Amino acid sequence: MRSSLRAVARLLLLAAWTVLLAPLQIVALLLGLGLAERIPMLYHRVFCRVIGLDVVKRGTVSKDRPTLFVGNHISYLDITVLGSLLPASFITKAEVASWPLFGILAKMQRSVFVERRALFAAQHRDIVKRRLEAGDNLVLFPEGTSNDGCRVLPFKSALFSVAEGEIGGKPLTVQPLSIAYLGPESRPAGAEWRRQYAYFGDDVLVPHLWHVLGLGRATVEIRFHPAVAVQSMASRKALSDFCYEVVAAGLADSLGA
Repeated sequence: MRSSLRAVARLLLLAAWTVLLAPLQIVALLLGLGLAERIPMLYHRVFCRVIGLDVVKRGTVSKDRPTLFVGNHISYLDITVLGSLLPASFITKAEVASWPLFGILAKMQRSVFVERRALFAAQHRDIVKRRLEAGDNLVLFPEGTSNDGCRVLPFKSALFSVAEGEIGGKPLTVQPLSIAYLGPESRPAGAEWRRQYAYFGDDVLVPHLWHVLGLGRATVEIRFHPAVAVQSMASRKALSDFCYEVVAAGLADSLGA
């Protein structure tokens, strides 16, 4: 059951937590400290706990540096959920930079912001390539948008152009992952229940976040599938299709479909 009192309490806790850790992250970024990669993970873990999301990890996270993680996209909450598990930055649409709270968090996590209409542009591919060559793990949502969390939309193979060629003299490691929003204690939940956490279509950020803050507990299951080397795929399209099939099957397993 949703509670406005719960929403207020959580909002205050998140504000305090952000004020506490943001200065540390800014200093770590300015000084080029390794902590700049770890502080966001700590921040997101507490963030998830405060808003009532229990994150369950299945499978093994790739230890290769860099790794390009690719998965389905349901909500802005995906960023804080994955951020609690991965030392990685996100490839995200430019408008996220101006969002309340999440825009600040994205910047402090060194996200790569790209224009929606220029996702495939050469200059953006070059930026992503440079980050990968620097050894940075990145997260890509190849659907190009979010959805209701009940299915996986077709992957846009053009987005996998960043995986072409070698990075640091070796093929890039790509790891597919599946994100599923479940009921408390991983219990199955209906589509209407999952819809409360999904952010897509005409949803507006602030009202949606306010609604989520008032909800009870939920489980988010992240399935990390076996990583694949790009060189093992015949083409970019083959890599895209392979990742799509793996991610879609993982979501279906989590939802019990």
